[in-house]
This record gives sequence, structure tokens and C-alpha cells, in this order.
Amino acid sequence: MTQPAVRRQSEWAPLTREQFRERFFARFYDPAFDEVKAELEKVFEKSWDGYLNYRKSPRKRAAGPGFADPAMQLPIEWLEARARIEAAEKRQQDPASPTRILIVNGSTRSEHTCPGEISKTRRLAQHAQKAIAALPDHEVDFLDVSTLADEPWKVIHPCKACVSTSQALCHWPCSCYPNHALGQTNDWMDDIYPRWVAAHGVFILCPVHWYQAPASLKLMIDRLVCADGGNPDPTTTRGKDPALAKELELKGWPYPKHLAGRAFAIVAHGDAAGPENLRRMLADWLTDIGMIQAGPQAALDTWIGWYRPYATSHEDLDADEETFVQVQNAALSLANMVKQIRTGAYQAPQAGLHSPREK
Repeated sequence: MTQPAVRRQSEWAPLTREQFRERFFARFYDPAFDEVKAELEKVFEKSWDGYLNYRKSPRKRAAGPGFADPAMQLPIEWLEARARIEAAEKRQQDPASPTRILIVNGSTRSEHTCPGEISKTRRLAQHAQKAIAALPDHEVDFLDVSTLADEPWKVIHPCKACVSTSQALCHWPCSCYPNHALGQTNDWMDDIYPRWVAAHGVFILCPVHWYQAPASLKLMIDRLVCADGGNPDPTTTRGKDPALAKELELKGWPYPKHLAGRAFAIVAHGDAAGPENLRRMLADWLTDIGMIQAGPQAALDTWIGWYRPYATSHEDLDADEETFVQVQNAALSLANMVKQIRTGAYQAPQAGLHSPREK
């Protein structure tokens, strides 16, 4: 196959100094910062210089053993994230380790900022947490997406779709962030990746937001694309060289599934429309990345207060005892599936088969 060209349309056009300055100082709108204006001017100058000279990863060290080019300089932050993932993988594969279930509260709604009230999803997730924690030799990691809304400078930056240029350009873990030149820091995914890796099972609970997953949850889902075929060695693409990545992919890419073999459960709920489609989409996504649905009761779509006032939705949940039972059943189904996987009792029906259309 002829080496495909890297498609581009225009040269990079940086912000003007005035535009950059306006955005920089917008973060210090509070008059309390006026007394440190001189200091902020100095910080601005350094930030402007880092932007113009594109100091994306200002601290690096040699990749070291295990990489195609051990001498290549890689971002220290990425190497540290990779080390946390490797430690999590080792713990997850240790047969003597407790069974670890990651429960994801997929609602952004928080009582600590607007709207000033907890979500129904959080209550359901806590019910699942209680059911799992009561099992012997089980531990729960509660991943609360709502903290994106009520903790300062905590973000999940958007996926830049490197995989659509080449699968080999999508690194595992993601190397797009942090980008200090653009001020794209505090990326929560560096903490989230090892939490998924350490889990033997994952339980996602989320509401419907306009027929889709909540935006905060979708950010995490998009950034987990590198778990499905991502390149664990950035030295093979000299960082983010798209031409090298295309060449490497076309030589024959193995599409490593870094989260394969873990079990999953899903609860999607709504009040008017959309939970069934959302449940299907989440199940399809998790199945595609090689995870295993924990039976039919582990994938639930349901209504809470269907076409009733939002103001009384918690009261509607209080009265809906069956939903709490269904959530508990999903949690216990997940625990049972994990037990089968860990003991070898579960045998994947596709074991030994090779897909002619891996992606």
C-alpha cells in the first residue's frame, strides 16, 4: 500500500499577544488578585513564552528499558502515569488480591455547587457500593464524576481523536495531556486510567442527558479510546509524528485491548426518554473494548418518575423499591461474573478466534 499523506489545510496561527493576555487574566477576575498584579504580569510573560515556543512537556527524561528507543526523552508525567498503570495491572492480575469493583457515578449533579442537591444516580451508585462492600474479600473504588463540577481545576480534557489519524498515534495512556504550552493541565485521566486497570469489574450508573450520556461521563469514555488498541510505546512514533504512526499501523497493528477480560454492569435511567438507547450504547462500547457483560440482569434501563415533576423526583425514587432491588441484582451479578473470570470457570466463547476486522 502506498504510504498515505498526512492531510493538512493551514499553517498554525497563534493567538495574538492581546488575545492571549485577555484569556490569561480572565482567570484572575476577582479584585482580590489586584494586589498581586505585578507578580501576575511576570507569570503572564512566562506563559506567553511557553505558548509561542510550544513547551508542551517541559520536563522529560530518557524512556529507559522496555521501549523501542530507550534513549528518547519522554514526558516525566507520562512515564509516571504509565508506572501507575503497570502497578495497577500487576495488582489486578495477582490471584491473591481482593476482588476490586470500580463503581462509576456518571452524573455531574452535585449538592456542593449548583444545583445544590445530590443526584438520584449517586444514591443508586451508593446502593450498589453497599451491596458489593458487604461481600467477603471485595473492595469498592467509587469514581464520582460529579467532582468535576465541584472541585477547582479538576478537568477531563477532550479527546483529540489521534486514533482517527492512526491507531499507532493513540498512546496508552494518552500522551496528549498535560499540554503546558496551552495551559491544558490537571487532567484527571492520569488518575482514572489506573483505576480502570486495577478493577476486576466496572459498574457504570448514569442518567440520560438529552438522549445521551452526561457530558462529563462522555469525556471519560472518549479518553478511554486508548485502552482499545492504544500504542504503549510513544518512542515508536517519535512522540506524535503522524507520518511515522501511519507507517507503523500499515505494517500490521495488533490492536492491544488493555482492559479486555474485565466484567461490567450498567444502569441507565431517565424521566422521559432515552435510557434504553443509552444502555445499549454503553453496553456496545464496553463489549467492543473486550469487557464482558455480567449477564442479562447486569444491564438495566429504567424510569424514575416518568413524566412527573422534577421537584419530586427523589420522592419518586424513595417509593420505587424495585429499582433498588434491580441495582443490587446488577451489582451481585457483576460480582458473580468476576468470580467466574478470576477462578477460570468462565470461558469466553470466542477464545482462540481471530477477528478479520479488528479495530
